[in-house]
This record gives sequence, structure tokens and C-alpha cells, in this order.
Amino acid sequence: MTEIESAEKTPASHSPAPESATATKSAAPMARLVGVDLARALAVFGMFAVHVGPLATPGGGVGDWFLELASGRASALFATLAGFSLMLIAGRLEPKTGLAGRQARARIVIRAVILLVLGSALAMTNFGGAGILNFYAVYFLLALPLLRLRARTLAIIAVTLAVVMPQLAYVIRALLNESIVNSIDAYDPIARLSGVGVLDLLLLGLYPAITWMTFVVTGMALGRLDLASGAVRRRLAVVGPALIAFGYGVSWLVLRLSGGAQKITAGMPAMKDLGAMKDPGMASGSFDTPVGGGLWGPDAWRLLAAEPHSGSTFDLIGSIGIAITALLCLTVAMDRLPWLRRLATPVIAVGTMSLTLYVGHILVILALPGEAATPPQSASAALLLCFILGATLFAAIWSRFFRRGPLEYLLNNATKLARHVR
Repeated sequence: MTEIESAEKTPASHSPAPESATATKSAAPMARLVGVDLARALAVFGMFAVHVGPLATPGGGVGDWFLELASGRASALFATLAGFSLMLIAGRLEPKTGLAGRQARARIVIRAVILLVLGSALAMTNFGGAGILNFYAVYFLLALPLLRLRARTLAIIAVTLAVVMPQLAYVIRALLNESIVNSIDAYDPIARLSGVGVLDLLLLGLYPAITWMTFVVTGMALGRLDLASGAVRRRLAVVGPALIAFGYGVSWLVLRLSGGAQKITAGMPAMKDLGAMKDPGMASGSFDTPVGGGLWGPDAWRLLAAEPHSGSTFDLIGSIGIAITALLCLTVAMDRLPWLRRLATPVIAVGTMSLTLYVGHILVILALPGEAATPPQSASAALLLCFILGATLFAAIWSRFFRRGPLEYLLNNATKLARHVR
């Protein structure tokens, strides 16, 4: 979903090869972009785990650790890779300018419109507000003014967003009430049609742009870096783990020293009730962030939490650290271990058609007999394994005959309209 297609995962496939050796070295090596596809595939599997996997048992084994890690972080990795993929369109190390730049922006706008339509259609099903495609559309549009910025500037913006936006989002939500929200939604055609309107996409939904643009801008900054550079890799090897340690470590320490952990836990009875999690009613409205909670109510403690989808500064920082570390490790592995790259070929194929597989897995969930959509009542490790193996098998076979996934092919064709921009 990142772009959400990897039609541009190999720039050489869209432009003539550089003639000079120097230009060849400055171009992105194939291994780097294969690493992005592999990271995208892991994000797909993480989304599967969230949607069809069993609930993680606290203190459980490796499987439970993976399920807990996937919650919130898989979608954060997706959003980060979305920003990276925007730079594949807008120009990797050097931003496109002039006609090329205008056409690149047009391609992004076309993608945003298509994803908004597709995401809104999925929101009209039992999957409800748990889908991310319509949110991606908003991210893409908000990213347009940033496409020509350098990596350092984008990194500064990402840090600023992480520090400022969670607090701003909390204040705005606290000042809202159901009456105001209903009045806004009444005049919002998207909300009236799909139940997930502009207010949800920007502020109240599961992936609100006000905080999730932090991931997108971070990915844009990563997209502007030369990930083949040893110096860049060494810096990211320090930055990624440091962000993880700060985001989760400081949050853990502060909440326990202040007593906030107990207050948050006491205010979340529904999250401890397995029956509530399996309630079909959880498929839509309950994914929205509550409004009108009061500026100094119990929910204020969530600003210090690093829990998935808490939208706090600590959550954003920790999730960014995980995304950076995952992308770096996979990129280096694909670069230095050719045997692993060959072994991972079927999984890499999953990353090249993430849009198809994301939409496909939602349709399969909806088709399960007698199931609520999010999560299915039959959620289990066995079901998760079936989804992972099924997606990998489909991607491996399809990629043997076609360069893009089915939906990626349609999306790429639609963006050819951008050629008419002058």
C-alpha cells in the first residue's frame, strides 16, 4: 500500500539506464528497493495478524510477541513506506522539477482519488473504519507540498509533528462533542455515504492524518536518503533503536512512576474483555477516537502511553524507530546475503502487490460464513497461517507471469492520465 504499488520499485524500469559509472553508483541499487518490498510484505503479514490472528497473551511466547508487535506497528510501517514510495514517484535522491514534477504530483493525486473511492467502498462493508486505504488518500494529498524538500528538512518536520500533533489532536478531540461531530458529518458526503468522513480521516479515525502524517513524512525523509551509503546506514542503525528505546522506555518509566499505568488500565475494561473484542459491533464505529472527554479527564494519561493507536508522542516515536530499524535490517540483509534474497523471493513478491493482497484479504474476511469482519469470530493462529501462505502462494505464482499485481496494474494504467499534464 505504500504507494500502494511497487510499479516504481526499480527506477531503471521506467527510465533509461545511466551512461556513466558515476551515475550508476548514485542510482538506487536493486537490493535496496527489494528490501523495501520485503518490508512491505512483512507489513502485509502484520496486518493479517491484526485482522485474523488470535489475541496476544501477555507474557506468552514468540507467537504472542509477534501478534503484539504487529498491533498498530504493522500499519505504522505501511504508512512509513507510503512516504518512501511517494519519493519513488517524485524523485528519489533529487526531486523532480518542471514538467516531470507536475506529472509526478498528478500521478499522486490520481492515486489518492482512486484510494479514496476504494477505501470508502470498503468502509461501507462490515469492515467499517478499520480499513486504511481512504486514510492513505488523505496522506498523499497532504504530502504534496513536501515533495521537493530535502531529507533533513523532512526529518525536522517529522520530529515536529511527533511532538506537537498528538497534544493538538487531544485538545481538539476534547473540545468536540457528539453534537458537533454529527453536524459536521451531516454535511460531509463521504461520511454520509461510507460512515468514515473527512473528520474521521483527519482526526477521529483509527489512522488519523493529524498524527499519522508523522510516519508518512518520516518515510519521505528515508526516501531521500542514499540507503546504500555506509554512513547513512550507520546513522540509521543508531537512530532506529534509540527511538525505540526512548518511545517505549520513557513511556514505561513515566507511567509507572506517576501511577498513570493503573489509571489507563482501569479505564479500559473493554480491551480486557475478549467477548467485546469479538463483538460484530466492533467492526465500525468503535474504531473511532472518543470525543468530548475533557481536557483533564482520565484520558489525558494516554498522552504518556506508547500503546498501539494511542496516537501519543511516545507511540509515534517508538513506532518510527521500529519502522526505521526494520527497513534498515531488511535492506542490508538483501544487499549482503544474496542467498537470503533468493530464498525470500516469494515473500518479496507479496510486497510488490500489497494493494491487491490487502483488498483481497478484506474480501476474504467478509466472505467467511457467519463472520463479523474485524476481527473474525474464527480468528486463530491457523487462520492467520492460511492467510499468509495463501497470499505468498498467490504472489509467487502471479509474479512469474506478470510484472504487477491485478490492482497495481489497474492503478498504474489510471495514472497514465498524468502524461497529459503540461
